[in-house]
Amino acid sequence: MKSIVALQNVVTPWSDGLEPSDAELEAIEAEMPVVLADVELLDALIALLDRPASEFDARRIRRAQTRVLSARRDAANRTPLEAA
Repeated sequence: MKSIVALQNVVTPWSDGLEPSDAELEAIEAEMPVVLADVELLDALIALLDRPASEFDARRIRRAQTRVLSARRDAANRTPLEAA
C-alpha cells in the first residue's frame, strides 16, 4: 500500500501579519450598518420563499429596503476623514 504524502512545502507560510490592520478593522466597522441592513432585507425575503406575502410582509420588506438605501446613502456621504 502506498502512502499519500504532500511533496510540497506549505503554500502560505504562517506569519504574524495575518491579523487585519487597524485601518481594515475601521473600514469593516464603517461598512457594518450596510451589511446589517442587507441581512435584514435578505431575512425578510427568505421568509417569503415558502408562503405568499401578506400586507405585513410587504411592509417589512419596504422598511428593510428603506434601511438599506439609507445605510448606503450614509456610507456614500461619509467623508474619508469621518471614517478615519
